[in-house]
Amino acid sequence: PGEAVEEKVSLSDRFGLWLGFHKCSQDEYLAMVAAYVAFHQIPVEEAVWRPQALEWATTRGARSGRTAWQYVQDLAGRLEIALKPTL
Repeated sequence: PGEAVEEKVSLSDRFGLWLGFHKCSQDEYLAMVAAYVAFHQIPVEEAVWRPQALEWATTRGARSGRTAWQYVQDLAGRLEIALKPTL
């Protein structure tokens, strides 16, 4: 594990790239989930996804954009919905 961390730090130093997954408030997290659900037109009511999204963040110990995206990917998978490409 130490070598892997050193390699990542080395790459970061060399290319100046930093990826941050910053924590956010519960309201910000839920707003991100809502935006993803709306953008991908996932047919599920907020009363359904909201408690699931909160549980998802709690069990992972973080609320961030990354966590919101991972929850939406899981939700879409459980509903057998293919997410449209974003690029």
